[in-house]
Amino acid sequence: MNHHRLSISRLTTSAACAGMLFSLANSARAQEAPPPPAPATTPEPPPAAPAAPVAPAAAAEPAPSADTTTPAPASEPVAAEAPPAAKPKPPPYSLPWQLRPVAPGNVVRLDSSYAFYKNPVSNKNGSALATSLLGSYKIIPDLALIGRVGLVHNSAPELPATTKSATSILNPVIAGLYGIKLSPSLKLGLFLGVTVPVGTGGGTNPDTNKAAANGVGISTRSAFDNAMFAMDYFTVFPGIDFAFVQSGLTLQAEATVFKLTKVRGPGAEDDSRVNFTTGFHAGYFLLPMLSLGAEIRHQRWLSTPTPVKNDKTDSIRDTTTFAVGPRLHFKLSDSIWFRPGISLTLPIDDPMKKSEYKVVQLDLPLAF
Repeated sequence: MNHHRLSISRLTTSAACAGMLFSLANSARAQEAPPPPAPATTPEPPPAAPAAPVAPAAAAEPAPSADTTTPAPASEPVAAEAPPAAKPKPPPYSLPWQLRPVAPGNVVRLDSSYAFYKNPVSNKNGSALATSLLGSYKIIPDLALIGRVGLVHNSAPELPATTKSATSILNPVIAGLYGIKLSPSLKLGLFLGVTVPVGTGGGTNPDTNKAAANGVGISTRSAFDNAMFAMDYFTVFPGIDFAFVQSGLTLQAEATVFKLTKVRGPGAEDDSRVNFTTGFHAGYFLLPMLSLGAEIRHQRWLSTPTPVKNDKTDSIRDTTTFAVGPRLHFKLSDSIWFRPGISLTLPIDDPMKKSEYKVVQLDLPLAF
């Protein structure tokens, strides 16, 4: 019995010693290893204050947001941005027959006048064709450079036998047109042109048939393009145009002064001459693609050149004509217009009236 108690006591003592050794070992390991990191803790937000009550009649305004790209609520559609206002179209302009356009533009224009006349001495009929090709190009929005060339063909009457049919090349023209828009309805055009005196039918020994064709050509163009037919003269001619354009109506007035200086030809010719032309055009659009235009034109010699001095009737100092006709307007693209027209020109006074001139003008301008 004592022996059994002694054994149990020894076992108890051994177990206690083993427990103490195990506790000491765990304590040494804990001192060698670093302590594990403490878990991150997020502070809890304070409780939200209760929302203030909203009055029933007042609509709650949404809180401003820093993010401007956030779309609006579906219940409030975003208003579409208004498109820019369209530029108003300029009122339609009635293109004159022989007066200049009042505004510069990019244009190619083929202009032909067919004249039927009678020789007042022989009472025989003749005809003539005066045609010109004009090109205009805007180098800046308000200024265009212009070049023009032309020719005239005369189918002479049978008598007098000394005059035969012939074709003559006209003096080329170099010019500029500056446009000023005074208001949406009022336009002003300033023109300056010069001729290059290289046409045929002039010089020291001129071809008489071509010279006769030039004389007929002056009347075929209503004495409005005298500078192109003055083969022996260098001509400077400034001009001005003023137009009122509104609601399909065009009213335009023009004046031009020609200063001719002799540079070649017979010595009997005048060293210088001064000529003046003026005209008035009225046009109206009957339909968007159809206009009707009429104009009156007047030419006067301000100086007294030899032909006027030798004319006892003094009828060639002044020339007055009237023209009328329709013009079509076709829009070929957003920037290209074709405006063909045809007109009839009749003389009001001599010398064209005495020769019974009747002139049909076919005008084919292409603007782009």
